[in-house]
Amino acid sequence: MKVTVLNNILEANDIIADEIRGILAPNRVLAINMMSSPGAGKTTLLERTIERLKADGVRVGVIEGDIATTRDSDRLRKFDVPIVQINTGSACHLDANMTKSALTNLDCSSIDVLFVENVGNLVCPAEFKIGEDHKVMLLSVTEGDEKPLKYPLMFRESSAMLINKIDLLPYTNFKMDEAKENALRINPRLMILPLSCTTGQGLDAWLNWVKAELAAKRKN
Repeated sequence: MKVTVLNNILEANDIIADEIRGILAPNRVLAINMMSSPGAGKTTLLERTIERLKADGVRVGVIEGDIATTRDSDRLRKFDVPIVQINTGSACHLDANMTKSALTNLDCSSIDVLFVENVGNLVCPAEFKIGEDHKVMLLSVTEGDEKPLKYPLMFRESSAMLINKIDLLPYTNFKMDEAKENALRINPRLMILPLSCTTGQGLDAWLNWVKAELAAKRKN
């Protein structure tokens, strides 16, 4: 019974996710669903990303998902980009219905890349499509190199894995090679990009990936 109910929920969600794609398609907006556990550094990464993309003339919009508070969206407002806050209450993820409602407050014709910062959680966000072109997950070196094996769906559903806080590697027992090997066992097509939002190391590779995906979207 539980499996049937979950399947029905996911099927209904997928229908709305397709509607979101239809909303974004006329303006060829690249939608990226950012996922991670709490504290991995999604908001800091978005700060660095928005700053650099704006300097390159890329127009960015953000949907910010949190269980409570507007702290993360408040941090991003200094960049003067359109932001819509979603507070889920007790829900541990964003779903397509929430995302579609948020889009009514965004002018898609003025956005090139839409970043959706999902609720910090390594389980539920991976199950729910929100009309994104790519799911991107952020794994910090303070979490452990075994996470791909413990939370396989998150890594299987993602197009890219960003390994953040590599400046802290000397102070952890995180094994970079094992983390990459574990992730690629789950998803051999996964793009893996180590980086540090603190030092800036690896950010160019991430930004180049985003801009390449945007260029590909514009060609379609």
